[in-house]
Amino acid sequence: MDVKDLAPGLDQLGSNLDDLEETLQPLIDNLADMSTELPLLDRAKLMTLTAYSIESLLFSAMRLQGVDAVNHEVMTELKRVKQYFAKIQKAEEPPSQRSTTVNTEATTRILKADLSDNKELKQKLEEKLAEERAKALLKSIQNKRSAPGDSPSTNLSSRPKNKSRKT
Repeated sequence: MDVKDLAPGLDQLGSNLDDLEETLQPLIDNLADMSTELPLLDRAKLMTLTAYSIESLLFSAMRLQGVDAVNHEVMTELKRVKQYFAKIQKAEEPPSQRSTTVNTEATTRILKADLSDNKELKQKLEEKLAEERAKALLKSIQNKRSAPGDSPSTNLSSRPKNKSRKT
């Protein structure tokens, strides 16, 4: 490949780098001021993106100079910044469902056994249990009605129809 063939590409690269520098200059100049105005999560994103941009540019510059950037410390920094991206993404996700649950049947048996001597507490416990059963029944009915793939017409057609009896 001739040097004359590379000249237009290098000129274009220089022009693109100048445009990039002009575009990033306001961000770089006011980074500290901008970050203080942002919420914590957005501030973390901004700082992580800035660090990744700098490390990525360093990596690219080293590759252009013929240095083995893959085995260089800059690659370690890029991996570290990627871990920060993962932490930020994890922080953005809503909390997952609890993995541990209470064995309500065992709890109920224990409470009934302990409270069997006190009539007033036993009655309150039975009222609470009845209330909880009613809530659970209502919830299960609502879940059945809102099951995916079920339409109201399907639910109606699957029910047995009442036939009137002649007396």
